[in-house]
Amino acid sequence: MLHTVNKSPFEKNSLRTCLRLAKRGSDILLIQDAVYAALSATEWTEMMMDAVNEHRIYVLEPDLAARGLSRDRLIQGVKTVGYDGFVELACRNDPVQSWL
Repeated sequence: MLHTVNKSPFEKNSLRTCLRLAKRGSDILLIQDAVYAALSATEWTEMMMDAVNEHRIYVLEPDLAARGLSRDRLIQGVKTVGYDGFVELACRNDPVQSWL
C-alpha cells in the first residue's frame, strides 16, 4: 500500500497517524507541506529517522523545490521522486491511502 501525506506535521496529526497505522515495509510519500517532516534538525527528525527504518519514505521533489528546500536538508534514507516516480509508486501499490 502507498500512503500519501500532504499536511505539515507542524499543523496536523496526519503523518503521525499514518506512521502509527502503516504496516512495516509500506511506501510513504510526503507531498505538498508534508515534505517539511523529512527535514533534518526539526522536532520531527527522530520520529522520521525511526520511520525510515520501518518504511520506504519518499518526498516529492517538485514540492520540496517549490518550498525552496534542497535534498541536502533531508534526513538520511529519505528518497526523492519526481512526478514519474509518484505515478510508478501509485501503480506498484494498490490501494493508495491518502492521509488528509
